[in-house]
Amino acid sequence: MTAPLIGYADRLSARAGEKLSFKVTSAGPGPFHASLVRIVRGDPNPAGPPRKLEDLSELFDGRFASRVQHAHPGSYGLVEAARAVKSFAALSVEALIWPTLPEDGPQTVISRRDAATGAGFALVLTAEGMALEVGGARVATGKKLRGRVWYRVWASADPVTGALRVGQQPLKRAHGFDDEAEVAATVTAVGAVALDAACPVMIAAEAANDRPARRCFNGKIEAPAIAGLGAWDFSRRMGSMEIEDTGPNGLHGRLVNLPTRAMKGAAWTGAERDWKQAPHHYGAVHFHDDDLHDCGWADDFVFDIPKDLKSGVYGMQLSCGAHRDVIPFFVSAARGKATAKVCYLASTFTYQVYGNFSRNQFTEKFRTRMTDWKASAYNPDEHKDYGLSTYNFHRDGSGVAYSSNLRPLLTLRPDYLTFDDPFGSGLRHLPADSHLTGWLDRMGVAFDVITDHDLDAEGPELLAPYKVVLTGAHPEYHTEGTLDALQHYTETGGRLMYLGGNGFYWRVARSAAVPGAIEVRRTEGGIRTWPAEPGEYYHAFDGAYGGLWRRSDRPPNLLCGIGFSSQGTFVGDPYKRRPASRDNHHAWVFEGVTDELFGGYGFSGGGAAGFELDRVDYRQGSPLNTVILATSQGHDRANFVAVHEERLGFVSTITGESLDELIRADMSYIEKPAGGAVFSTGSITYCGSLPANNFDNDVSRLTFNVVNKFGELGLAWPFK
Repeated sequence: MTAPLIGYADRLSARAGEKLSFKVTSAGPGPFHASLVRIVRGDPNPAGPPRKLEDLSELFDGRFASRVQHAHPGSYGLVEAARAVKSFAALSVEALIWPTLPEDGPQTVISRRDAATGAGFALVLTAEGMALEVGGARVATGKKLRGRVWYRVWASADPVTGALRVGQQPLKRAHGFDDEAEVAATVTAVGAVALDAACPVMIAAEAANDRPARRCFNGKIEAPAIAGLGAWDFSRRMGSMEIEDTGPNGLHGRLVNLPTRAMKGAAWTGAERDWKQAPHHYGAVHFHDDDLHDCGWADDFVFDIPKDLKSGVYGMQLSCGAHRDVIPFFVSAARGKATAKVCYLASTFTYQVYGNFSRNQFTEKFRTRMTDWKASAYNPDEHKDYGLSTYNFHRDGSGVAYSSNLRPLLTLRPDYLTFDDPFGSGLRHLPADSHLTGWLDRMGVAFDVITDHDLDAEGPELLAPYKVVLTGAHPEYHTEGTLDALQHYTETGGRLMYLGGNGFYWRVARSAAVPGAIEVRRTEGGIRTWPAEPGEYYHAFDGAYGGLWRRSDRPPNLLCGIGFSSQGTFVGDPYKRRPASRDNHHAWVFEGVTDELFGGYGFSGGGAAGFELDRVDYRQGSPLNTVILATSQGHDRANFVAVHEERLGFVSTITGESLDELIRADMSYIEKPAGGAVFSTGSITYCGSLPANNFDNDVSRLTFNVVNKFGELGLAWPFK
């Protein structure tokens, strides 16, 4: 279902003085209106502080003609250079395929076809086996293929004799099942065998009149070749979306819509699991009819960011008739030019990885809350045409390994509701992090913004000018570059406030050759929504071993003293102070906090310690001087479980602690060299408690104490 008004920017962040291009689809009526806002608080819950989108229309305000722009999912290979090659006297085509939805309707393996006239050919997988279509003629094997089995498929056509031939052969036979076939047919009307088509070659799809491609293939394809034209080796140019023709014509092409690379092929034996060591074992590409990379929408307007615009979280607010949307973006601080002592590190990798997560939870009750609260109007359950999240499965049951920001990200909206939370607002990611940015605004704490994307690209120099760096509620996904920068920062005098849970957990990869995209491989154990196939654990983008950072001997404990140990439902509980919170060295953290239990309230699950929890573990690298200031209490074992990587068996754990002992959040404090320090809360729902009682509460006070001291701000607590 196409959204009546939605858009995206050409990147998530930019700097003052740069340009951002915005692409919008609007069904009208009339032109749409776009104006600039600063996103301060996004939570639409009427029980809390009101949503705050600061009007900055004096800096940008415009009206633009409405037009509908469509997304076209479905990945394929495109060889434009084949358009100029003269046609051949006869056709001979072959490929290796591993179909994942062989029972579906027609799916094209390789084609060179004119969509308007039908001239040319297509080798097609059908529910009744392989088929060759040439002009108006067709021949099929009549024997269906098995799913997730490698086949060699081939076809030929002779326009002189009118002979068409198509065949299929499994590389491994199945006892009691006959799926081998070769069929030949002779077409009476020779003129119908129209091979001539001055068109591109398409792999895993064919040309269409009303969209870029049709009949997209689901499954792996390896070594597609057309005799006399080209032979494409997918084991080459792996970190890009380019495909190489090893034949004499050099008809190189490109992959469209991010099919998955570094996939094991027909030659894989299990002897080598790193594609870099045996690329000929990884010559397959996995195509899906629901892949999406770049919507390719035309620009509707460009925003020239004023040179004096303060770093922060902004949005382009759209309206047309009754329809509304806000496209968020970040204005990042310039390198070496901090305008504040405090830096907020926006978790843009995590936002993008979760982008368009379809959870199949959009009930009528949930829809009513969304409407009553005037929250963001679109849910991925209803708009899968804008692509999936890496938390989803493709339609063929394989996991989604790539996410792109060159498309509307419905979940990346300041007032998007993730859960129908009976205890709070049900926010995650950007809107949940607006609990923190709204708190900074209310406390009068000036801050700059840097994004994960910025930090990965530019390194630790970006953080150096700041006294303190704050994370949001869920900084889960990181590259080696972002972890290196944060580690360097804290070990050279910087102070980090990790205000969330399940942070620094999964490894992601980027490639300069694939703009706007990041890659995830869900390997081995860990809390994960889909498993990577054996042998497919290494990223295509950077060649690194994917999965948990813990599997690469870099657990989050090394950076922030705590690591993910428990997951539950979206419900929160309080913390209980530990003796260290009252000693002479740490009591300042709790100045003004009088109760033993605190944080049993909030707009995320109803409590400060909930959903996903981190704890101290010295065996996993928590520095020996890590001090536990408080530990969460009261988690119902019916709602929480220890994470898989902590368990050895049904009840045994790696540390020898009981499963119940692993279900906790440890609020911790570490002193590091040169005056550096790390304060960690260990809970995703922590920031949701900041706005309670209009920000006048124990969690708010405690957080204020730490940011005030770490940032050397000299501020006074604003409440009596």
